[in-house]
Amino acid sequence: MTASPVTDPRSSGVQCHVTSLPGGRLGDEARRFVDWLADAGQTLWQVLPVSVPDRYGSPYKSPSAFAASPALLEHPDAPVDPDEARAFAEQQAYWMRSWTDYGGDLDDQVRFGREWTALRAYAAERGVRLMGDVPIYVAPDGADERAWPEFFRTDAVAGVPPDAYAATGQLWGNPLYRWDVLREDGYRWWVERMRRTFALFDVVRVDHFRGFAAYWAVPAGAETALGGRWEPGPGREVFDAATAELGTLPVLAEDLGDIDQPVVDLRRALGYPGMAVLQFAFEPAYADNVHDPERLGTNQVVYTGTHDNDTVCGWWAALPEERRRMARDACRQAGTHAGIDEEPSWALIELALAAPCGLAVMQAQDVLSLGSEARMNAPGIEGGWRWRMEPGALTPDLARRLRDLTEASGRLPTR
Repeated sequence: MTASPVTDPRSSGVQCHVTSLPGGRLGDEARRFVDWLADAGQTLWQVLPVSVPDRYGSPYKSPSAFAASPALLEHPDAPVDPDEARAFAEQQAYWMRSWTDYGGDLDDQVRFGREWTALRAYAAERGVRLMGDVPIYVAPDGADERAWPEFFRTDAVAGVPPDAYAATGQLWGNPLYRWDVLREDGYRWWVERMRRTFALFDVVRVDHFRGFAAYWAVPAGAETALGGRWEPGPGREVFDAATAELGTLPVLAEDLGDIDQPVVDLRRALGYPGMAVLQFAFEPAYADNVHDPERLGTNQVVYTGTHDNDTVCGWWAALPEERRRMARDACRQAGTHAGIDEEPSWALIELALAAPCGLAVMQAQDVLSLGSEARMNAPGIEGGWRWRMEPGALTPDLARRLRDLTEASGRLPTR
């Protein structure tokens, strides 16, 4: 199998959404974060979707699968020349009308394009790639559902069965796709969505990848996700259609949750790396835990935790002793310098960096050794998405410490 551009060469990075930067927007703080990443030997900055968030602040239920959030702009009042706006609208013709008809502003999208392009160039000059995130579903009654109602079902909504995040499952409520109609259209909507995404990012994480193999359909009007059922997804056809037009797709498949062999087979057939999360690794109930550090592989991305997890310090504080013993053993075998009882977040950072996975990613909160107060999101619970770091929190000392560990694990970039 050809090496994935996501995991080759061996590297590492930090996840921190733009809203979690001091000030919560693009501009000087975003550039300073890129500088800190470069000083720390990191070559990837992973953000959450840059789409317009919902009323709770979640960018995973955006009213548009294409439009970027004007709340992220450094200069929201910057002038936009009519010719510039016209050219942008023509370039983004597939989706722009859906957004302006919904009440969105064309000029804001032009401004975002300017600022994001400048940030991406700034990051590239310093050897930092930007990783974005594509939520599999769209918001109910959003711009996409209104513009293309033929692509969406009305009899069922999206969710997931019980998993590690929620004992009763999660009722997301997003409209499900009519994959048969999308297929007849050559998956044009998805191809254009991927085109838009890869115009913004170097690498893309596809959220809820398992939904392309099979998805959990919950009857419309249900109060919980427990009454749902698995229905077949489109398989690789969506990605084949996008690859035919866009070329090789540097995709990371988010394959967490209720994963069966067809999901694994689909991911492997496409050559996409999957995810491992160290917070899921130390579970005595699972003999074949795919997150176990001893079971990880090169074409995989290992995380200390994700935006849906507690911080490592918060996780460790609530961890049962039996699982703590397993984590201590893993750190001992890996030879971590940080003791997990004294510095749980840095012990897991070392464990992630030492893994065979081609890419290791840590949460900014874990670099800062923050507790549960800094958790970004708790799945199934409305709210969250508000964590923001203090100015100057990412110090030169933290950069040096992370750089030394990155170099020791063979992940330091060759300039």
